[in-house]
Amino acid sequence: MFKKLATGAAFALALIPAASFAAGGGDQHIEDFDFSFEGPFGAYDQNQLQRGLQIYTEVCSACHGMKLVPLRTLGDPGGVGLPDDQVRAYAADTFTVYDPELDDDRPAKPTDHFPGSALENAPDLSLMAKARAGFHGPYGLGINQLVKGMGGAEYIASLLTGYTGEEKEEAGTTYYENTAFPGGWIAMAPPLSDEQVEFIDGHANDVHHMSEDVSAFLMWAAEPKMMARKQAGFAGVIFLAILSVLLYLTNKRLWAPHKGKKAS
Repeated sequence: MFKKLATGAAFALALIPAASFAAGGGDQHIEDFDFSFEGPFGAYDQNQLQRGLQIYTEVCSACHGMKLVPLRTLGDPGGVGLPDDQVRAYAADTFTVYDPELDDDRPAKPTDHFPGSALENAPDLSLMAKARAGFHGPYGLGINQLVKGMGGAEYIASLLTGYTGEEKEEAGTTYYENTAFPGGWIAMAPPLSDEQVEFIDGHANDVHHMSEDVSAFLMWAAEPKMMARKQAGFAGVIFLAILSVLLYLTNKRLWAPHKGKKAS
């Protein structure tokens, strides 16, 4: 009886992902990009995050905001890593915020947050890399999530590089074919083009590389403490391993004199 139930449950789990994938658009394609922060020992590439910040500032911020991200976190270690003076200069030169005490706009300060989206239909990017999953695997088991992570950065990069050039118009709205977007058509025009942004370090600025850079930056925006969590997790694993060895040796020492003795 139990074997039949287990077989039936396994069969049902196998059907769920296929049905869900078909409902969400079976032509969706997510590329597996090789990001530096992946895996248990991965870390953010500071230069890549700084390039991503530049792309966000010059391109994405025209429509999309990141209202949950404080500007001061641009100086946090393990992330973008800007010096304090550059954080202050970036905040003041790039954004203005409304100050109720002044009843007027003023230059932003590191204690302020990134502005919200400029357009009502433009989603905020603060948690985009966590809200969107690129890899699924069997639902409820988390196999791909364990191996690859959720794939939010891959989803964003695939979306930015997934435009085919095809367009269509429905109800007065222009849609663009995109191989990564569920359903295959998206209302957002291709935001990136080759050589759109010039980097000081001379890094490649084609659409593919810029998509990787800004996706890594948005992953940091969603998970600014990822490196600290990995370090804490690694320390926890080492502690548990040492504790397990000590418990084993203690147990062996305590029961060694009693092994082999038969009750009289």
